[in-house]
Amino acid sequence: MENPSPLWKVVLVASIAAGVQFGWALQLSLLTPYVQLLGVPHMWSSFIWLCGPISGMFVQPIVGYTSDRLKTKFGRRKPFIAAGTALICMAVLLIGYAVDFGYAIGDNLDRKTKPRAVALFVLGFWILDIANNMVQDPSRAFLADLSKHDQRRMRLGNALFSFFMAVGNISGYAAGSYSKLYEFLPFTKTPACEMYCANLKTCFFIDITFILVVVILALLTVSEPVPEDNLNHEDPFMEQVKTAFRSFGKPMWILFLVTALNWIAWFPFLMYNTDWVGVEVYGGSVDGNVEQRNLYDMGVRAGSLGLMLTAGALGLMSLAIDPLSKLLGGSRIVWGIVNFVLSACLGSTVWVTRKAENARSSMPPYSPPTRDVKAATFALFAATGIPQAVTFSIPFALASMFSSETGSGHGLSLAVINLAIVIPQMFVALISGPLDAAFGGGNLPAFVLGAISSALSGIFALTMLPSPSSKA
Repeated sequence: MENPSPLWKVVLVASIAAGVQFGWALQLSLLTPYVQLLGVPHMWSSFIWLCGPISGMFVQPIVGYTSDRLKTKFGRRKPFIAAGTALICMAVLLIGYAVDFGYAIGDNLDRKTKPRAVALFVLGFWILDIANNMVQDPSRAFLADLSKHDQRRMRLGNALFSFFMAVGNISGYAAGSYSKLYEFLPFTKTPACEMYCANLKTCFFIDITFILVVVILALLTVSEPVPEDNLNHEDPFMEQVKTAFRSFGKPMWILFLVTALNWIAWFPFLMYNTDWVGVEVYGGSVDGNVEQRNLYDMGVRAGSLGLMLTAGALGLMSLAIDPLSKLLGGSRIVWGIVNFVLSACLGSTVWVTRKAENARSSMPPYSPPTRDVKAATFALFAATGIPQAVTFSIPFALASMFSSETGSGHGLSLAVINLAIVIPQMFVALISGPLDAAFGGGNLPAFVLGAISSALSGIFALTMLPSPSSKA
């Protein structure tokens, strides 16, 4: 076995995650409230999130398969990372300027729903999800290539990837929580685009600069290892996908199941966390009077600050994953334990909501939450960073290790395991809006579903998932 590449190369490639995650943080914290401001009801806003899983079901396997076999003077992974970065820049500009473009081609600003802006937003959102897949999966495969089948280096590479995701999250959430950021770029505020929209534009301009810096630095300074020529280049794409599934064996299928349950737990919270703070915790409404809208905006900004705390905990936990895995006897043990932490966090949203409602009942109308309600909310957000670090790291490290044991390509194997992410995302996007509407229109029913799913994921990780060296 060849020696793995130097650590500085792994760090530079892993840092690409910071650029991608900066934009993803903006998606998670600002875009669900933003699309409701465009006139899309809460019940239907979840369907917009179908863009990611639908594109991912097709894009991820194709990108993984092709990047395992591509032969260019630039390498196998780099062309996809570069093209995906260019698409990210284009997509965020389209999203940021959707209101302006919609107004220019006929939207009426006095009407609640702005159909042209919504159409442009959805198009940009779709392109952004495709682009994220084009960058993120080849970057993880690049890290696996640099490890040269060294399992500890694979674990470390994915932990660093998770750490830089935290860096991107902190930066994105910090930018999203500052209400006057647009003042640094005053041209972003227009007759069609008020303060919230202008802030989003400004955040996206920062995102473009950030991702271009980290991607250009990594691609210019890190050379790709010479690929192992042990892949069958003659088999057609779908045959390769079938072969990948057949070669998984029991460990990979259990990993697929645990990952899927884990992401059924995550997606409701990822889609609606800032909306939950704005509506249930702060008592605001995107469709209410001026005071209710102000409370909602305050809640969304508080949610962005909470997500920054999540990202801080994520970064610290990312650095602790490798030593914890050694201490507790394996990464699957760590994953199983933190899934119960996630279940407790999601279940606690019910308690925090009831606490906020009780506090509001004894306060003047349109008052923000009490200090202890805010503290409980922020503590909950911070705690979710612990399982998030593991979710962003261990499943991908295990997939790389299992693919090394079977001899399948890292790119395709990681893409196939990503189906365990996109299928749950489709499931959650389809049911969360109607489920919440059936129980009165809040976010809690989907969060409770997530708590149950996370507990099941923890049970299966501890009792069924083998270690990579296991033949079971």
